[in-house]
Amino acid sequence: MELVGFVHKYEWGKVGNDSAVAQLAKLNDPQFKVDDKTPYAELWMGSHPSGPSKYKSSGITLQDELPFLLKVLSINKALSIQVHPNKSEAQKLHAKEPNIYKDPNHKPEMAIALTPFTGLCGFRPLPEIYDILLNIEPLKALSVNDPNDLNLLAANDELGLRNCYQQLMSAENDTIGACIESISKSYIKELCKYDVLEIFNTLKKDFPNDVGVLSLFFLNVIRLQPGQAMFLGANQIHAYLSGDCVECMACSDNVIRAGLTPKYKDIKQLLSCLEYTGAPSESKIFSPERVDNHQLIFKPPVEDFSLIQLSLKPTDLEYVLKVEQSPGILLVISGERNLESKGMDKLKLKRGSVVYLPFESGTELRFSSAGEDKHEFLVYISTPNAAATNSHI
Repeated sequence: MELVGFVHKYEWGKVGNDSAVAQLAKLNDPQFKVDDKTPYAELWMGSHPSGPSKYKSSGITLQDELPFLLKVLSINKALSIQVHPNKSEAQKLHAKEPNIYKDPNHKPEMAIALTPFTGLCGFRPLPEIYDILLNIEPLKALSVNDPNDLNLLAANDELGLRNCYQQLMSAENDTIGACIESISKSYIKELCKYDVLEIFNTLKKDFPNDVGVLSLFFLNVIRLQPGQAMFLGANQIHAYLSGDCVECMACSDNVIRAGLTPKYKDIKQLLSCLEYTGAPSESKIFSPERVDNHQLIFKPPVEDFSLIQLSLKPTDLEYVLKVEQSPGILLVISGERNLESKGMDKLKLKRGSVVYLPFESGTELRFSSAGEDKHEFLVYISTPNAAATNSHI
């Protein structure tokens, strides 16, 4: 059953046809019109009330309550420094401020790069933060209230990280702006040493006097190549900076923001629920399970979702995939195939196709050649968390 996704036009999205979201939405829905001055940020596929999908044939909204939400993001400007609350925190926040925290669910999420993708994820190793503070004096002056906190950082003690980051995030806007300007003028060598010069200059331009610019020195910079992924659990600080990705998450829209945004910030709440743990950037890359030459499964440590990636060359005439969990949503990124399964009419899939799979667990999906298409067939299928098996001809 084909679906039409829901498009969100947040200001950080890529504009017009430069946006992968706009490209996919136009192919997904022939009635969708792309404006060359409008940002197209997110394409949602699921049943979340803030952007439910509709059946293409009838226009009726998808009513099934799915545990996951599938998205495509196209990022021109950094998203906010943020965390997502765990379930108990989400329930309390939703009860207290339902206009801000839209639902009572947690929001673990995974991003898989479609293009070169840059983000911030988790705190750097503590000795690395110690080294940065020693070498960038204005940042140290703003972040270190007690000199012993530096000793704690050097000793890999998380209390030092907590104290320094909370001190930084509590600074006044004028002192934040002065610190950013001082670093910009006098610490080019250090910005190059830590490989953040370009990111720093971009964030400084887009978010003047914003403490999120300085968070860059505390957080890991993650650079993903197409096909690479990162997983973000509850209370893990992060921000997406640039690129296009497929994203899958628990069915929630809860965000606690603290920087790089004109939206409502809840710095006190963010600081209270943060996971103050340092780790190297490479530890944030999430590795999938390889089933065969065609299929990968991204299985995060949560029950809400997993993501199957299937890629077929034009010479691969047929492939049968058994979906072990139901229901699912399928998104075609590139190429064309025919899809057949018990209980459904044959569908011709192409870039932008979105299909709801409400079948019983164990259903086989048969992908067969659709003719003269010369492109790789790349598809993502989100399901509740379980494995999938295969066979191909």
